[in-house]
Amino acid sequence: MQHEDTPILVTGGAGYIGSHTCKALAMAGYRPVVYDNLISGHDWAVRFGPLEQGDILDHETLRAVLRRHRPVGVMHFAALIDVAQSVADPLAFYRNNVVGTISLLRAMQAEGINRFVFSSSCATYGPTERMPISEDTFQAPINPYGQTKLMVEQIMQDCARSGPLSAVALRYFNAAGADPERELGEAHDPETHLIPLALGAVNGNVNALTINGTDFPTQDGTCIRDYVHVSDLAEAHVKALAFTGDHQGFEAFNLGTGHGASVREVVQVAERVTGRALPHTFGPRRAGDAPALVADAGRARTMLGWQPAQSDLDTIVETAWAWMNR
Repeated sequence: MQHEDTPILVTGGAGYIGSHTCKALAMAGYRPVVYDNLISGHDWAVRFGPLEQGDILDHETLRAVLRRHRPVGVMHFAALIDVAQSVADPLAFYRNNVVGTISLLRAMQAEGINRFVFSSSCATYGPTERMPISEDTFQAPINPYGQTKLMVEQIMQDCARSGPLSAVALRYFNAAGADPERELGEAHDPETHLIPLALGAVNGNVNALTINGTDFPTQDGTCIRDYVHVSDLAEAHVKALAFTGDHQGFEAFNLGTGHGASVREVVQVAERVTGRALPHTFGPRRAGDAPALVADAGRARTMLGWQPAQSDLDTIVETAWAWMNR
């Protein structure tokens, strides 16, 4: 347990995973200081510490915030995340995700802060035949979004080699679910994630769910993903932060369950949890969709002591449904 006032800067802390992590930090005795431009984040999600409104590309404001709060470390969630948008406008993604992170690391270096936890992605791996995916799987992203995450990882490694940076990249598989106390949840605009789209189709908020691709080489023809509860992800960040206090250099960890669920299985669970039919149609595959993505998260288990506790699909869907109907 930390001293109550130990500040941590959380960029993008008004977003989905960032806000859940702020709650986990507060419960572990830290004071999360959110730094967010509120373009896609929500001020209502900032409830566990102060909000500093600013952009990661604004180097001087970042430095001023770091000087004011003197955090012992930084958690970096601020990023553009829509894969399709990254294909349509790659320069926006390289500017925000890569140049923005360089701006943040420079500010940290100038202010003498060297503990860094980065929100990375399984999108850094690209297509692979080998399942589950371990951290030493070759990284060959197939879209600009994944490419920006990989570039940041490489920058972190170089910085850790050249100076005292202690850096952890957490490669998420599919974040899903909502805070069990219903304080926080998923609220993207536009929403692109399967589970909120499926539940939106159940309650009539969105049109019928489109299942993209029924001819994948999987058991039921739909693609398989490894869904991990957002509160479990948040817990992994707190453990990664503790890890940076004891270890020098760069380390990467997969965050997933090791179990995949197909799109059709998600539909079945959503119908079972809600007790309602889920209207759905079928469409062609989306460009760049891998048939299956499942994590080998053994390294996080061994080195961070992290074990997902709420990531069975029923719990994920139940918490997302409760949040949607709060």
